[in-house]
Amino acid sequence: MIKYICNNCDNLQCESSICPVCHGRAFVDKSEIYYCNSCNIPIFDCICPLCHSEAKYLGTDLRPVFPEERLLIEAIEGEPFKYVGKSVWNTSGNNYFVNGKKIKFSVKNIVETKDANIIRKILEDNKTKNKKYEDNFYNEKYIIDFIEANKLRLNSLVTEAHDYIRTVSEGYDLDSMFVSFSGGKDSTVTSDLVMKAIGTKNIIHIYGDTTLEYPETAKYIKKFKQYYSTTPLLVAKNKEQDFNELCKVIGPPSRVMRWCCTIFKTGSITRKIDATFKNKTKILTFQGLRRSESLARSKYERESNGIKITKQKTIAPIIDWLDFDVWLYILSNKIPFNNAYRIGFSRVGCWCCPNNSKWSEFLSHIYMKDEYEKFHNILLNFAKQIGKPDPKEYISSGGWKARQGGNGLSYSKNAVLSFKPCVLEENAYNFELNKPITQTFYELFKPFGILDFNIGNKRLGEVYVLDKFTKTPIIKLAGKEGQNLIKISILKNTPVFKNPKINEMLLKNQITKYQTCIGCMACESVCKYNAISIKHLNSQNENNFNIEYKINEEKCVGCLECVKHFDNGCYMKKVLRTKQDKE
Repeated sequence: MIKYICNNCDNLQCESSICPVCHGRAFVDKSEIYYCNSCNIPIFDCICPLCHSEAKYLGTDLRPVFPEERLLIEAIEGEPFKYVGKSVWNTSGNNYFVNGKKIKFSVKNIVETKDANIIRKILEDNKTKNKKYEDNFYNEKYIIDFIEANKLRLNSLVTEAHDYIRTVSEGYDLDSMFVSFSGGKDSTVTSDLVMKAIGTKNIIHIYGDTTLEYPETAKYIKKFKQYYSTTPLLVAKNKEQDFNELCKVIGPPSRVMRWCCTIFKTGSITRKIDATFKNKTKILTFQGLRRSESLARSKYERESNGIKITKQKTIAPIIDWLDFDVWLYILSNKIPFNNAYRIGFSRVGCWCCPNNSKWSEFLSHIYMKDEYEKFHNILLNFAKQIGKPDPKEYISSGGWKARQGGNGLSYSKNAVLSFKPCVLEENAYNFELNKPITQTFYELFKPFGILDFNIGNKRLGEVYVLDKFTKTPIIKLAGKEGQNLIKISILKNTPVFKNPKINEMLLKNQITKYQTCIGCMACESVCKYNAISIKHLNSQNENNFNIEYKINEEKCVGCLECVKHFDNGCYMKKVLRTKQDKE
């Protein structure tokens, strides 16, 4: 039985995630994994359920080491098949244990001293011989005993998850539910739990293909489709942009500027959900989120309501499971999973993510030589472009992961605004744009009101924005398509334009968006009313992105979320901000 702690009731111990006293959220008590030397297996108890002997403490979490990763460790040590037939596991902190004893394994030393090319050669030379151990893994005695010794814990977890899924899904029809599927172990387990709990494999799955997935993930998606042939698996993918080309223009993503998530994940998945469930009044999403994955996720709730899609409710059935539990479920049920885990990756996602560890990068160099070297060259060229004195050191030290702006990038000039308040007219501003006025420029003023191209002086290029309710002019735009100069005048005080400082901020936000927009779909994702649509008209270059940005005036309610949600009105502003701009 999983034990929970309620912090609101003086650490009252509970048997469910809802405290029976205060009905607040209770959190999983600190996990302790033990090792039974007699049975040669890890267990979730200090007394072995099989031999009843006392076990020793091993760590707070644990995962199995498959024969492929076992050979990797042996290749690094220079002794292939050294640990064959032994019980090999990996605990939190990336520590390896063989038959319950920790082996010397310094990731820092390995990454700095070992040659990935040599390791790759050893793996290739011994691949055929290792195949029989890979095929026989589930028949290893320690795996069979591991499953048997921990079956009561697994049964408790599964029963609770099944009951929870059935309870939450009451009132939803099958076409109003979907599994958020990443191809990782957590979403794989969640998928299997959901299908068994609701009694059908015909529930929709939505897979977000970021185009940066591990090759093994792509293989697993094909395998999943074959194994679950009746399960509709929809793919959300941004086919309009190329990650490598974007890195050249706006720089590689960093830990504080993960623009890749917005462009290649959030936007495309949101579009797919909108298109799939546009006629539904309520949607239920199952996801494989777990609190033990990171400090940030430890604060997540098991249930949450959608921000962008307000009719969407998201639940995480395995939120309090450990790696130990996830693998116990996979091994017990022998369900197909992503082979990236078999070769040594503890997590899968985008293979070149700036949040990846040095160990993950080293594994990528071994298993993905061509992709690794291509991205390494992109980083090298970027370091040279922005003037780093030692580009190689900048990359090896992880400097690119910590960058916080667009310094040195040609495209970053678009994040700098050139404007002057009009000396002849109060509450009017003259802007010099970095690119000519197009129809998209006018679209960006629809959140403020109704565009009217008829009442103004066409010779001066005047376009008016009318109040949605009174139909009186509130903004005048004076500039012609194809030109770079625009004068914007606030004609009337409204709830939106209530003082000069706010007026200036709102206008600058939209001008910034116009100049820096690369079609990242962030605006489209934050609009609750599906009023924004973004389309790429052709490929980008280093100075301009030809984007068709449209706002449906019939859907737009003028909430200004797309104007105010991001600092300076545009997500790209943060990515491209320079030292000069900050000053």
